[in-house]
Amino acid sequence: MTTQPPSLNWDDASDDAAKPAPDDASNGADSPCVAICSTLFDDVCRGCGRTVMEVSNWVFMDAEEKQAVWVRIRAEGYPRKPGET
Repeated sequence: MTTQPPSLNWDDASDDAAKPAPDDASNGADSPCVAICSTLFDDVCRGCGRTVMEVSNWVFMDAEEKQAVWVRIRAEGYPRKPGET
C-alpha cells in the first residue's frame, strides 16, 4: 500500500500565513525574489540577498522569521533590481 502526501488546500491555511510581514507589505511582495537567482555557487543570492537555506525554507517560515530576513536583507541593500547586481 502506498501513501500519497497530503494535498495543499489554501482554504485550510491560517489567516496569519496569508498576510505579508509589515516590512514587505509596502511593495506587496511575499518573497524578496527578483528573479536574479545565484544560489548554486554563491553563499548569498545576488538578487534577493537570502542564503540558500533561507531561499529553500521560505515557504515554511512563519511571518516572524520572514520579517527577520526582510530586515537583514534590506539593511544589506537587497533585494536588488535587474542591472544592480
